[in-house]
Amino acid sequence: MATCAVCGNDYWMSFEVRTVSGDTYTFDSIECAAQKIAPSCEHCGCRILGHGVEVEGRFFCCAHCARGSGSGLGAEIRDTVGAHPG
Repeated sequence: MATCAVCGNDYWMSFEVRTVSGDTYTFDSIECAAQKIAPSCEHCGCRILGHGVEVEGRFFCCAHCARGSGSGLGAEIRDTVGAHPG
């Protein structure tokens, strides 16, 4: 068994995540993994679990938050997955 890096639970079905930077973490759930390694939206603070939007090195959960960040980002930023082009 291994202990979760976030909640400390000692769980027989824990799993490891290795990052590109070489860090290794043990988690007992996807929820704990997201709390530790998923980036946060710079506008609303939620965890970015999907693709999100990266603009000028800043990460947002969606185009709405990117536009609302007050950074002067224009209307050309949009969520494109499944978006109607018109």
